[in-house]
Amino acid sequence: MNGPYKPGTPCWIDLMVPDQQAALDFYRDLFGWQGEIGPPETGGYSVCTLKGKPVAGIMRASNPDGSTPDPMPPTVWTTYLSTDGIDATAKSVTDAGGSVMMGPMDVMDLGRMAVFTDPTGAVVGLWQPGTFAGAGIVNEHGALTWNELNTGDTGAAAAFYAAVLPITTAPTQLPGAEGYTEFKVADRAVAGMMDLSALPPGVPPHWLAYFSVDDVDSVQDAAVRAGGSVMAPAFDMPAGRMAILADPQGGTFAVITAAGPAQPS
Repeated sequence: MNGPYKPGTPCWIDLMVPDQQAALDFYRDLFGWQGEIGPPETGGYSVCTLKGKPVAGIMRASNPDGSTPDPMPPTVWTTYLSTDGIDATAKSVTDAGGSVMMGPMDVMDLGRMAVFTDPTGAVVGLWQPGTFAGAGIVNEHGALTWNELNTGDTGAAAAFYAAVLPITTAPTQLPGAEGYTEFKVADRAVAGMMDLSALPPGVPPHWLAYFSVDDVDSVQDAAVRAGGSVMAPAFDMPAGRMAILADPQGGTFAVITAAGPAQPS
């Protein structure tokens, strides 16, 4: 990816964890990422790279003053959607029934960010690029390849995202995946959506990040050996073979070997 991402397209992901160095080590060994704890002026934020290109961020969970939160927030991967006007988008979020958790803020000259909750309860970020467009590699082994909203009200979610960003929704045309919804930007599928009823009871609404891998089963085994856990063992489905895993600190993500050309991110 040479950027910029079209508004409405997932463009970045990051992970907030209690033990930043442990997360850096885990994902380095699993995906081949390179990264180190960043400088104090960035709050220690780590930009992980693959083949020299940015692929994801990892940060230590902390309060605004740098102290350790009590209680500690859950370890989660956050998906960021690109926007070319973050202030207007944030206003649209509240107008459409969402809640802004973190209002638009500058991240040096890199861009501007915000985090919000959609009306169904899923948390997602916004990114307005400055000098940083987002992920520099997608759809390759160890890189982001898909983002998926899991929600209890797909109709409300579809209406909400269409109201705040230039996103349309349509049923997938993938054989065997009936009931799955695609988010589209300029008629190109950029993300997906499925109903929570397909998941175990009690799973909250969330955005799930998928990483492309060459061999799902071997990555699943490697994650377990490194202290991770398996949420859904490797299985075949219409888009390919996938598994849902969690890192040792509880951050959930999916890995997939696409059956055909990788879905665009």
